[in-house]
Amino acid sequence: MYATIAYMNTHLVPALREIETLFRPFTHRKLQLHGRIIMAPAAQHSVANGIPTPQMEQYYRVRAENEPALILTEGLAIDTPTAALTPSSPVFYGGRSLRAWKNICRAVHSCGCKIAPQLYHAGMARQADDAAPAIGPSGISPTTLQQITTPMSRQQMEEVKVAFARTAGYARILGFDAVEIDGAHGYLIDQFLWKETNHRTDEYGGSIAARTRFACEVIHSVRKAVGRSFPIIFRLAQWKPGHDNARLANTAHELEQLLHPLCDAGVDIFHCSAIHYARPALEGNPLTLAAWVRMLTGKPTISAGGIGKEHNYAMAHATPAYRAMESILRMLRAQAFDLIAIEHALHQDPAWLSKLRSGD
Repeated sequence: MYATIAYMNTHLVPALREIETLFRPFTHRKLQLHGRIIMAPAAQHSVANGIPTPQMEQYYRVRAENEPALILTEGLAIDTPTAALTPSSPVFYGGRSLRAWKNICRAVHSCGCKIAPQLYHAGMARQADDAAPAIGPSGISPTTLQQITTPMSRQQMEEVKVAFARTAGYARILGFDAVEIDGAHGYLIDQFLWKETNHRTDEYGGSIAARTRFACEVIHSVRKAVGRSFPIIFRLAQWKPGHDNARLANTAHELEQLLHPLCDAGVDIFHCSAIHYARPALEGNPLTLAAWVRMLTGKPTISAGGIGKEHNYAMAHATPAYRAMESILRMLRAQAFDLIAIEHALHQDPAWLSKLRSGD
């Protein structure tokens, strides 16, 4: 009944019965999924003045038809003028935008798939304009690490927290299944977490616990807005754009100091982004970021990074669609993570997951 998938090096590629592990249900008290593969966020640029076009709806529908358990949308700016990365970036507020996203949510649900918006504030990564200049914890660019403006005021911080809560509330009202807060990749929350972009001398800067305070307050505000039963996913990463070897934490103890306050604030699932999913997170230990987070918090983790792309940690001799499957299955069975997020393969080929399951 089952046959080994016949690709370049058959002995490197898992059998179909092993592939079925990826389609085993995931059960959490707040979120139930029919499988373990989710579609990772990736910008599609199918927007007009920040509002999704009909092409965007079709894009998500086609991918939802091909068996991902959960779709995480591309990054959507929260409801405040300073949030969007660029003036044309998609937003998750305003009547026209929210109506379009409600239609996308319904289209995805009609295919038996679940969906969550990824919400962000770009902070100092924003392409600033005079009407809404970029803001950040210390006014430091996450790319150049140079201070280019004054630190955020307490009022600005409060406005951002309220905007995150308000925008997350839209997701619950529109019928989305969860919400993801982007605390990674050099955006505002990550700028507070990373010591290179947070030089504050008040209670929001200095120690790891202090640098985590703003993220915790955002999460707490979102939790109050969406209620106790609505799932909150938090995206976390060590690396930053242009700084592949950056670290939020250098030891397990430091990582624990970072994670526990986030859990207490209301995070249900951690989305752990790495340059490559199998890359060790800390010096001297082979565990990945997703594995460390799962072990230290007891929370489910999503592992993400580099699947379907050439990389030193990937299997060197298998074809692109399958090269990482053996490693992923081994780590999933070992409970190194609970869910796997795939970006490039699913965005390039809507049917990639269906082909994986059938051995096509």
